[in-house]
Amino acid sequence: MEKNVIIIAEAGVNHNGSVELACQLIDAAAAAGADYVKFQTFKAENLVTRTVGAAEYQKRNCKADSQFDMLKKLELRFDQFTYLAAYCRERNIGFLSTPFDQESTLFLASLGMDFMKVPSGEITNLPYLRQIASTGIPPIISTGMSSLTDVEKALEVFLKSGFKRDDIILLHCTTQYPTPFRDVNLKAMQTLREAFKTPVGYSDHTRGIEIPLAAVAMGAKVIEKHFTLDRDMEGPDHKASLNPEELSEMVTSVRHIEMALGNGIKEIAPSERENMTAARKSIVAACQIKKGEVFTEKNLTVKRPGNGISPMLWDSIVGLKATRDFNSDELIIL
Repeated sequence: MEKNVIIIAEAGVNHNGSVELACQLIDAAAAAGADYVKFQTFKAENLVTRTVGAAEYQKRNCKADSQFDMLKKLELRFDQFTYLAAYCRERNIGFLSTPFDQESTLFLASLGMDFMKVPSGEITNLPYLRQIASTGIPPIISTGMSSLTDVEKALEVFLKSGFKRDDIILLHCTTQYPTPFRDVNLKAMQTLREAFKTPVGYSDHTRGIEIPLAAVAMGAKVIEKHFTLDRDMEGPDHKASLNPEELSEMVTSVRHIEMALGNGIKEIAPSERENMTAARKSIVAACQIKKGEVFTEKNLTVKRPGNGISPMLWDSIVGLKATRDFNSDELIIL
């Protein structure tokens, strides 16, 4: 069947600065059946000041006080991303990476990615948004930490650049690692769709796979989920990531759900037709009925199987005369 949900396996910086580890992440994402594996491309000196402190979850997971020092260890060079994009082609999985600065945006655009991912932290960065839009690559915009007004202003940048609403995917997101279930607010994804008339999806930071699956059932067209080879590794995102087995389970479950959602037409499914005779009922003789005797409420009843006259025709059968003799439990035939 045609797959409707785009599944992005978010490797992010879970390669810990190692190309070899990044390739293993690509292998795991491809084996799980994800559509894309996504990294993060940045130069620390273009992204943060040298004095900015680390977020609380970064301090917990990295033992880092400085964002700059932490990010510097997680950088990959542009030529290494070129290699990873080529490796993705070998493994038959799409390559994506989120740019976090203008230099990285221009580089990633040269790789010919299918989508350009806008992270939640950049949704209020007007120069950045304009440059992303200038690439002409369809954007996927995460909306963590955002109000509807923030989303509307960011969306307007892309609409003014010539993108149609159908070209832009908005991802509901909660920027906390891991996200408490009480803060997910998954119905906000539907609010985004109704407010902006764009395709929507969900970028998940909860533990486990239940919430992404619920998002698919609610109409998500994109699911993005962090994964790692080992949650015990040191790094900002490992703790809130799936392991490869869980990623595979999520992908399989998403495919099952999108298949089960169907086309919305209420009709008899091919697989249930064989059960109709066994499960439905027909009008049968409740006792011996002689030829010429009138069918009544007392000498008729309803029993399985369902290959005779439907009980829905009960009123049209009662009052007719039997055209032959019928034994008890025999299907009534006119």
